[in-house]
Amino acid sequence: MMKETENRSPFLLACQRKPTPYTPIWLMRQAGRYMKEYRDLRKKYSFLEMCKKPELAAEVTLQPLQKIKVDAAIIFSDILIPLEPMGVGFEFAKGEGPVFHRSIREMKDVDRLKIIEPEEDTPFLMKAIRIVRKELEGKIPLIGFSGAPFTLASYIIEGGHSQNYILTKSMMYQDRATWDKLMEKLSEVLIRYLNAQIRAGVQAVQVFDSWVGCLSQADYKEFVLPYSQKILNCLNKSVPAIHFGTSTSTLLPLMKRAGGDVIGVDWRDDLGEAWKRIGYDVGVQGNLDPVVLFGPIDLIKKEVKRILRQADGRPGHIFNLGHGILPNTPVEHVVALVDMVHEYSSK
Repeated sequence: MMKETENRSPFLLACQRKPTPYTPIWLMRQAGRYMKEYRDLRKKYSFLEMCKKPELAAEVTLQPLQKIKVDAAIIFSDILIPLEPMGVGFEFAKGEGPVFHRSIREMKDVDRLKIIEPEEDTPFLMKAIRIVRKELEGKIPLIGFSGAPFTLASYIIEGGHSQNYILTKSMMYQDRATWDKLMEKLSEVLIRYLNAQIRAGVQAVQVFDSWVGCLSQADYKEFVLPYSQKILNCLNKSVPAIHFGTSTSTLLPLMKRAGGDVIGVDWRDDLGEAWKRIGYDVGVQGNLDPVVLFGPIDLIKKEVKRILRQADGRPGHIFNLGHGILPNTPVEHVVALVDMVHEYSSK
């Protein structure tokens, strides 16, 4: 089944920079709050319950595929999931995102963090992956994912979202030993976590470094690159890896150095120029502004054509948004987007 999918999947072929019959597309948060089916489930279950109940996570993963003809599914979960068994308690406060019970600020806090065994500590995720693979029947591939060390570190140091990352950068600059120990532990956990997902059956992985765009090139190179590089180097090479961040225009060549078969590009960059800077020996993913989907169909059409022109038909382009689908996005616009990408890029 896996070989059959790999041999004919436009998404997996694009990850390998091989020719495809059309530009493949999948969408970050393609399973999410913009869909009524998802909102109906959320009325009955908390977000973490949906992540931790394999049958529910599988159901949510599969929901958009009934309406939207995307070229890959992504397992429903959250980048924070491996932190809880490490000993970092958190909850999702209504309208506020994740709130951590205790922030990580000192070496003694880092010392308490556990190196997890994903099959034992997050078995629900592995079961959800197996359920989805069975349900997909090889029709499209399944993507697994994790956060990147910097993004997870910033969450647990700041205690949630941050505007300026003062606490995170203060640890980087003032307490290098604690920073390095934290990043080493997170890297080890993420290597295990992603490889466990690959063993469970995902056919590609994405590493989300959502907050790394707050760093300068010099800081990324010194404090982050070695750890992201370690993860991407230690992944099972039987599946492709996508390396994604936001506000990373100045960091893209360094992210490429860190690793990944495909580099994510957000909407702030011209995709063609970004690919040129990154280098054509890797693929690129992106990069429609998610807010464009709130505009009229003619605008979406114009933007799709613009991005496809920037990619210039070069093998290795995976169409996506520059970040996740936003709540209240019209579902019919998402359906239209996928159809447009397929139609306008058909060879």
